[in-house]
Amino acid sequence: MRNVKVAATQMSCSGSITENIGKADVFVREAAKMGAQIILLQELFETPYFCQKEKSAYYIYATELEQNKAVQHFKQVAKELQVVLPISFFEKKNQARYNSLAVIDANGDVLGKYRKSHIPDGPGYEEKFYFNPGDTGFKVWDTRYAKIGVGICWDQWYPEAARCMVLMGAELLLYPTAIGSEPQDGSIDSKDHWQTCMRGHAAANLIPVVTSNRIGVEEDEDSRITFYGSSFIAGPQGNKVAEASRIEETVLVAEFDLEKLETQRLEWGIFRDRRPDLYGLISSFDGEFTIK
Repeated sequence: MRNVKVAATQMSCSGSITENIGKADVFVREAAKMGAQIILLQELFETPYFCQKEKSAYYIYATELEQNKAVQHFKQVAKELQVVLPISFFEKKNQARYNSLAVIDANGDVLGKYRKSHIPDGPGYEEKFYFNPGDTGFKVWDTRYAKIGVGICWDQWYPEAARCMVLMGAELLLYPTAIGSEPQDGSIDSKDHWQTCMRGHAAANLIPVVTSNRIGVEEDEDSRITFYGSSFIAGPQGNKVAEASRIEETVLVAEFDLEKLETQRLEWGIFRDRRPDLYGLISSFDGEFTIK
């Protein structure tokens, strides 16, 4: 057996970076007390979800990795609690800006960073105004407790991203998220669709999936989003083993035997029977043309 306990936190965010980091700290410590070894916080938790509106004033939130307050704070927490912490942050690098994530190992070292690959653009989710497309490619980190792959929010809608990370050896997939209502149409509720999509990644790859979403109502001028929480942990058949409500601040914890799951993947033959020689079209936009 090679057991690992994973956790997803869920919280609302205020306009104070200091308060948000402090609140996240409380939930990380609670998860660690529950035995969690890998703890996921939500996307861009240092601030409100500022991408509702295109405002250059919000560029000030971007920092270089080495100066980011959340990353520096949680390096110490990870070392103290001996836990792995993927930390989402708004990254500044020279003339570029990214929606990024730093993976902090259980000794407090930053193993590396991932930059969000898929950048959405729509009412209330105006991310192309703030972020360059990620240039790191998909990443997998060999942490103290497991090999993890991490996508960020919109990345979670792409089965290609999940499959790439699993092919690279990921034993767990984690997705920090900020998703809720659609400001232009209050009748749209994507919660079930959102969960089903990620549960599909778990089932298709026979691998656990962990996602952390924010809660609360956030407003910016005439735009309003109700973040619907519903953070969850899915087992390797796509089954939900833990789920939060739409409104509660909470911690979810689940335990998996990674050795057993590896055997199950081999038994099913999902990866043995793949035909990558037939999948070239997946790299095209129109289903026909692929650049050589």
